[in-house]
Amino acid sequence: MNQLQNCRDINPSTSLSLASGGAGGAVVANRLTENPKFNVLLLEAGPIPEGDNYTVPFFNLFLRPNSPRDWNYTSVAQPGLNNKVLFYPRGRLLGGCTSMNGMTYVRGSKADFDRYASVTGDPGWAWDAIQPYILKNEHWVPPTDGHNETGEFDPAIHGFHGINAGSLPGFTTPPFESMIEEVSQELSDLFPFNLDYNSGFPLGVGWQQSTIKHGTRSSSFTSYLGPGFIGRPNLHVLINAQATRIIQTRQNPKEFLTVEFAQTRHGPRYQLTASKEGRHFGGHSGDPETSVELWHWGSNGTPQIGHPGGILSYFVNGTDTWDDILRNSTLREILLDEWKTTNGGGPLGISFTGSHIFFNRLPSTIFATYPDPAPGPDSPHIQGGVWNGNGNSNLADISIPADGHFISVVASLTTPTSRGSIALNTTDPFQQPLIDFGCLTDEFDVVAVREGLKIALAFIGAKAWQGYVLAPLNDNITTASSDTDLETFARANASPSGHVVGTASMSPRGADYGVVDPDLLVKGIQNLRIVDASVLPYVPAGNTQTPTYILAERAADLIKAKWK
Repeated sequence: MNQLQNCRDINPSTSLSLASGGAGGAVVANRLTENPKFNVLLLEAGPIPEGDNYTVPFFNLFLRPNSPRDWNYTSVAQPGLNNKVLFYPRGRLLGGCTSMNGMTYVRGSKADFDRYASVTGDPGWAWDAIQPYILKNEHWVPPTDGHNETGEFDPAIHGFHGINAGSLPGFTTPPFESMIEEVSQELSDLFPFNLDYNSGFPLGVGWQQSTIKHGTRSSSFTSYLGPGFIGRPNLHVLINAQATRIIQTRQNPKEFLTVEFAQTRHGPRYQLTASKEGRHFGGHSGDPETSVELWHWGSNGTPQIGHPGGILSYFVNGTDTWDDILRNSTLREILLDEWKTTNGGGPLGISFTGSHIFFNRLPSTIFATYPDPAPGPDSPHIQGGVWNGNGNSNLADISIPADGHFISVVASLTTPTSRGSIALNTTDPFQQPLIDFGCLTDEFDVVAVREGLKIALAFIGAKAWQGYVLAPLNDNITTASSDTDLETFARANASPSGHVVGTASMSPRGADYGVVDPDLLVKGIQNLRIVDASVLPYVPAGNTQTPTYILAERAADLIKAKWK
């Protein structure tokens, strides 16, 4: 890796571009440096991901909250959630959140991208148009255990020659998976089997896909900045360097933007000027100060603080769950040895977030009262999944309860209408921003999360689970819970997923709202682009990791086309 101790170590005489080191930044840095005439400096506020926790997929649970490699953001009090203050995990390390997330691979629905094209006036964001970028990103690999994948995904819609890995779970726990198959047969109207939810039509239940390669995490750091790329002489990476300001300079027509950065709050400030473009990839909560005021940045009328939902956990009549792994450090060491000796094998080679995922529409009767916020009739309102363990576990209470085995079903709202905001707290760029998720402040979201919990209850209440699923761990939640009980539970227990978009939203070229044009150039500032999930005007039907990879692949082509 071409790490720099000082910004003077680089000679920006040829086509220098500046970027930061999250998912979008790694993609664009990789693609631009395919051309030896581009020099790219990648700034990352944190260090390199090191250690088993960043490599072993199952250990993602140990990376948040209160991680030394996390920004450790917290929200302001949330009135819609009984005034709770929420943790907001964000990766502060090379690769950003892709180095510490749950690795779920979800593209979103066809209608999501078609709506992006419609609201921005750019057909290049439509589903059909972005297919080449999906294939450029994706490198599908077999599951770690080598089982026959036939009937578990559709190879016709996947890429096998891209950079970032995707795969199916490589470790199964019968009869868990067979029970899910029975649920899809018993409740086929609500949970029809979907061969591949990444087809653009995600409704139904199917096998979860993850960014895991042979039992190890595949992040933007390990893929786009991995061996064969990071050693390029025109790619320079500076870690532990936080961008503090972006300054537009007009004195020299050959200089466009200057990025100021520092390693500590009181340390020296360094400045480096891009001879072509600066690109910011700090994420929706990490935008540095800019010398041009943007009225809509962070609260532009469409920021969606995405996917609020709840987790329902139940005692089970069995011991083949992940709970003992979470509670027992000795068992984890044994399994870690297995993982190492089998090249990613065993239960640690998969994500804790489960083997199956489901997407659902809300009952049509809801839309007699509320407008339908989904982008189309084949796009879901609810994303759910079933986890083989206590889904409420985290670092703070990983041994609570101290015994027992569990199953969890989760339901999140993919079409929230509540709006939040992210704003500067002080002029000190090392201070946390003011983050307001705005959770459940709109009446539709309360109703939708309530109905999403009913969908989760229907799933776990299927006959297939009888004799296996026992009493609920959550107080006052049964299959007969009233609307009032479910709404009370939601306000006491729901939280956003962290899939935040829209704080630097795309809008049509020339529009007096939004932050960036459809080519991701910031309105009012020459040669500055934002390439991360913050530019999406609406939260997609699924996790935002994969849409960020897709938009960054297209951004790289837009940049190349401008400067060729």
